[in-house]
Amino acid sequence: MTVTAGAATQQSGHRDAERIGHTEAGARPLPPLGAQRTVADLDLADRTLPSGLRVIAVARRTVPIVELRLRIPFANDDPKHPARAELVASALLNGTARRGRVEIDDELATIGGDLGAGVDPERLLISGSGLASGLPVLLDVLADLLTSAAYPDADFTRERERLVERITVARSQPRTIAREALQRRRYGDHPASREMPLAADVAAVAPAEVRALHREAVLPAGSTLVLVGDIDPELAISEVGDALAGWAPPGTATELPPLPVLTGRDALLVDRPGAVQSQLRFSAAALPRTDARYPAVQLANLVLGGYFSSRLVENLREDKGYTYSASSYLEFSPYGATLLVDTDVTTDVTAPAVLETRYELARLSAVPPTEAEVESARRYAIGSLLISLDSQPGLASTLAALAGVGLDASWLRAHPGRLEAVTVEQVAAAAEEFFTPTAFTGVIVGDAAAVGGRLRALGGIELP
Repeated sequence: MTVTAGAATQQSGHRDAERIGHTEAGARPLPPLGAQRTVADLDLADRTLPSGLRVIAVARRTVPIVELRLRIPFANDDPKHPARAELVASALLNGTARRGRVEIDDELATIGGDLGAGVDPERLLISGSGLASGLPVLLDVLADLLTSAAYPDADFTRERERLVERITVARSQPRTIAREALQRRRYGDHPASREMPLAADVAAVAPAEVRALHREAVLPAGSTLVLVGDIDPELAISEVGDALAGWAPPGTATELPPLPVLTGRDALLVDRPGAVQSQLRFSAAALPRTDARYPAVQLANLVLGGYFSSRLVENLREDKGYTYSASSYLEFSPYGATLLVDTDVTTDVTAPAVLETRYELARLSAVPPTEAEVESARRYAIGSLLISLDSQPGLASTLAALAGVGLDASWLRAHPGRLEAVTVEQVAAAAEEFFTPTAFTGVIVGDAAAVGGRLRALGGIELP
């Protein structure tokens, strides 16, 4: 006997997704949205130790783990500084006066812990985690690294060779080329433009230079340590004070100098002969989080390209099929913020993609976002913030980042309310002020022979 799919469904009583969503009277109505959650009150302590180290400890007892983030301002205007700084971060855990690399790894393993380091033009960041009961061990290893990192010659040489190889590979990648070109276009020779050292500079660094940089620049005064986990905040700060008492050299960690003022001008075409894709990177000045208009700028950016349900994604990906991903986002420094628009497209649609990107910027500033667009962006902004704070790592990283721009947990607690209070008119005003195409500069990395003619026809592009 032959049974059709529909008959089989009816006989078995199984309902497919379409039937589940409907009744005899029609589609089931969606339930109303629940009340928006708020940022929970944080059980925290915030103290500055005699050494000048600021310690923020937060009780978040979801799992018996503690997250650690140590932010050390690490700027320097010496062109060779990025090479030495990268080796400080890469070789930091290779050994101390008391422990070799194996001993460090073994001791951290006893508490289910880890530590790692990364660096950029603004700061050295040491991150880690471990069982909350193992916090004394985690802090003891950290103190050992801060006060007596040895950078042993043999291990250092191997680490330097690996770093040279990684940089050589990274510098061949289109996104790295585009990022470096954008930084030079935005900031010229400012230290912020030197995010990745030259491989030749790294190869020339001696262990003694890195040891000297560690002594001179890895300083507690001006730095911030964040602990989040199953801890008593006051007790945790006391433990930090005891463990890091020996880390008290003179001086203050060096903050990044103020960035040049970012103004609108022609985008620069950077030639990459033979490229089958072009990287589009555009940037404009924005507002710091402390500005009263910042929530409106944040929502305007989301409408433009800050999440999947945005105008850029709808245009460049869904409608035109020019790209897999298009986005816009805010990038922060201790002195302010910038807007960035970012997408990669095939060579043959480079000029149309630039045209459509400019169109969406102009449309956002000239045709205000609708109430529905603003409300969708608002729900996304608040929801994603709350999700990011649900985990111990997310909260620790957020608090460390806020500390780097002079903000604390009180700003975090109040921000959903600020987003709720933003009106459609305020978002429209922010879009008109900050998102006009003439406010932007940037770079287009691609095959100049293939894309230059059509970009010249568009205008506003500086060709090589």
